[in-house]
Amino acid sequence: MSPAVSHAFLHNLQSSLSGHDFSLPHLLLLLSGIFAISCWAWRRSAQKTGSPSLPPGPAGLPLVGNLPFLDPELHTYFTALARKYGPVLKLQLGKKLGVVVTSPATAREVLKDNDVTFANRDVPVAARAATYGGCDVVWTPYGPEWRMLRKVCVLSLLSNHKLDSVYDLRRKEVRKTVGYLRIRAGSPVNVGEQMFLTVLNVITSMLWGGTVQGEERERLGADFRQVVSDITDLLGKPNISDFYPSLARFDLQGIERQMKELAKSFDGIFEQMIEKRLKMDREGGNGSLDGGENSRDFLQFLLELKDEEDAKTPLTMTGLKALLMDMVVGGTDTSSNTIEFAVAEVMNKPSVLSKIQRELEAVVGKDNIVEESHIRRLPYLHAVMKETLRLHPATPLLVPHCPSVNCTVGGYMVPKGSRVFINVWAIHRDPSIWSNSLEFHPERFLHSKCDYGGNDFNYMPFGAGRRICVGIAMAERMVLYSLATLFHSFDWKLPEGEKMDLTEQFGIVLKKKKPLVAIPSPRLSNPRLYE
Repeated sequence: MSPAVSHAFLHNLQSSLSGHDFSLPHLLLLLSGIFAISCWAWRRSAQKTGSPSLPPGPAGLPLVGNLPFLDPELHTYFTALARKYGPVLKLQLGKKLGVVVTSPATAREVLKDNDVTFANRDVPVAARAATYGGCDVVWTPYGPEWRMLRKVCVLSLLSNHKLDSVYDLRRKEVRKTVGYLRIRAGSPVNVGEQMFLTVLNVITSMLWGGTVQGEERERLGADFRQVVSDITDLLGKPNISDFYPSLARFDLQGIERQMKELAKSFDGIFEQMIEKRLKMDREGGNGSLDGGENSRDFLQFLLELKDEEDAKTPLTMTGLKALLMDMVVGGTDTSSNTIEFAVAEVMNKPSVLSKIQRELEAVVGKDNIVEESHIRRLPYLHAVMKETLRLHPATPLLVPHCPSVNCTVGGYMVPKGSRVFINVWAIHRDPSIWSNSLEFHPERFLHSKCDYGGNDFNYMPFGAGRRICVGIAMAERMVLYSLATLFHSFDWKLPEGEKMDLTEQFGIVLKKKKPLVAIPSPRLSNPRLYE
């Protein structure tokens, strides 16, 4: 197709489709005649170079490749394909080549042996729209700006020292949840919803704890929950603009437009918080979390960092807001979904619940409340969290990687610019690695050296290499403290006639398909322990 004809076609397409949203299947049929010659020429060129061949994979249709055959539950679909085609396989996704890696050995090649090559991201249009053009720590290209953002997160915002200094915030929000559950004792409670609000309140308190108070904080929590849910849904939705970049300007499915609207609502809140903080600083108010110098909220710290004139790579206001977006979106769904899966798995296995509660009684006692200082003496609870993340990793395919140059993985060519998925969900359930791999069995981690550091490629729920999740310490504290409190303070049962359903729903963040609704009943005799 010549450039002139292509341009005319696209112009006519834009005119005829303007103002309409179309489903992905319709668009794929519409596009089925556009790119045949270029795909054929590219394959011929690759064959002539004598380089390693592309990985094997299922046959696709001309021009659209495997897009029409994608199952919405990508983690299980990719797992089934790997059984047939092996630990490195390819999928032609329109003009984008997808590569799925499904073994510890090939994951090591991507995330350790060739870490720098794969340290970039293939940024989807929806993510770019949500994060100020991809200016956050998750999507920014590997380089000086990314290193600066990661340093800010790891050393200044999410370090153990900083997290210790805001423990009172976590404690306050978890105790508020306990009080709410005590009032709701005997009645069904949506566990995931309550834990989302708890985690969200903790994170927003850390971000701008001295800036908003009372009813305004509660209103922000309600506003955020729906927006976060909508953002994560859009990030996991197949988008024709990602598979055919030349059509991205048309936004045929309206995903970019929807995401910009969601991001705009967040940006308005961020602007309000920033203005409030700057006003407090101008008026000489400390506004710290507890009045102490070491307890400045994160926004206060970030604004000071932005004003540093001698920084080699300065933090811009856009980068600052992108970090706020990462904290709110990246830290809420992941932690609350993990807590929900853990409670569901434990309720489904009474012997595990008994072991947890015996450990809690030995360490905490029944005349005391759980504190974070108890957590390090609860090895079985640690094993429960690890086993939950083995079966239900928060990001089942991690965040896609993108090689900066052609690279060889598992003996196959992975071309520059490919979208590379690491199927940790499949690796964590591989029966050749894990005995009784589909069983929830926390004991397997009691005497295991597996941790979250990304050094064991059999187990990497937070990823590995340079782009490993920056929020591991925060997630570990929040999940363990919440689980310890929920199981220490309450017994749990399903409503009459209900059966436990552990079915998952795929997304960039894995969630329970059917929300866990359970009935709490207090197990501590002293009512004061619920205040």
